[in-house]
Amino acid sequence: MFSKIKVFLICTCFMDNNFQIVAKTFYGMEEVLAKELLELGAQKIDIGNRIVTFKGDKGFIYKANLCLHSALKILKPIHNFKANSNEDLYNELYKFDWSIYMNESNTFVFDSVLSGNIFTHSLFVSQKAKDALVDKFRDENKNRPNVDLKHPDFRFHLHINNNVCNLLLDSSGESLHKRGYRISTNIAPINEVLAAGIIKLSGWDKTNDFLDPMCGSGTILIEAAMMACNIPANINRDEFAFEKWPDWDLNLFELIQDSQLKKVKETNIQILGYDKSPSAVIKANQNINQASLSNLISVKQNNFFESTKSSNEKLQIVTNPPYGKRLNGDIEKLYKNIGDTLKTNYPNTDAWFITSNLNAMKFVGLRPSRKIKLFNGKLESRLLYYPIYPGTKKITN
Repeated sequence: MFSKIKVFLICTCFMDNNFQIVAKTFYGMEEVLAKELLELGAQKIDIGNRIVTFKGDKGFIYKANLCLHSALKILKPIHNFKANSNEDLYNELYKFDWSIYMNESNTFVFDSVLSGNIFTHSLFVSQKAKDALVDKFRDENKNRPNVDLKHPDFRFHLHINNNVCNLLLDSSGESLHKRGYRISTNIAPINEVLAAGIIKLSGWDKTNDFLDPMCGSGTILIEAAMMACNIPANINRDEFAFEKWPDWDLNLFELIQDSQLKKVKETNIQILGYDKSPSAVIKANQNINQASLSNLISVKQNNFFESTKSSNEKLQIVTNPPYGKRLNGDIEKLYKNIGDTLKTNYPNTDAWFITSNLNAMKFVGLRPSRKIKLFNGKLESRLLYYPIYPGTKKITN
């Protein structure tokens, strides 16, 4: 009873302190992220281009960083203003009270995202912002903070659209795709947030067995297992940027973390991975062990094209096959084999895979029920859905 009262009092304390928060994600993942935020308890959710804005408090910033599978960054807007020239930009940022967030012993960096015709050079804008911050500290304290491009204490983001400027404070630090479990990689590993997003876009209800037949270093499998068991996405991270904020509340963070860990559950489904490369299987298992999920995920050395479905029950396949961009080989034959294997050996299966090879996907020999435009890094891609119906042995165009 005491713990419930404590949680209630903490929630009540922060209920009236909500402010706007920005979550960044990949193109095509905005709806997925908005749904995650709604389920997490965010308020006043609004979908933009590669971002979702919402209302929450300090504790919700902690929870969002810890729990969201499809977010890359969680940003707190701290200042907005208008600037029509480089001089305006400098002056407005010089007037800002940076001491609310940092001091001269801290390190920092600026990232700038620009649109419109007034400001067109992001590096120059970041340099101008750096000058304003440094000059302000030097004029007031005679000492100045230093820039750290790799691991700054504070990362500030400038989003400028024409003359409208928004300054945001990064609460995440390193991108949230860096979950902390991937210690081994293969060629062209899929980003963890992208992997999580395509699983969610596939509509997997976490009650059917799950297979990644070309699992590489195991990222898709790990993301699927974490979802199936309600494991917070970033529970394995070493740190978040908000831990260096002046109002960092360790007790509140631990309370939120403990409450989310209490929601972790067991699952009876099978989460399986195949790869024909022995080294890939070794790396996948290393990452799975690092994520403490070896009891939930099974990875075998197996050639998908020589495999068959092990039961008549519904199966979910999500995979990231080679695109032919970095990996050599007959890519057209590879995609034909994917289609043939699904048609002949995997009835009653929902098969999803992402590819940037828009020509090679024509050789699958199946008509996708859905095509979702995404980007894998800078590569324009499609997430394709092939429903293979029970008892079906041949499906043609």
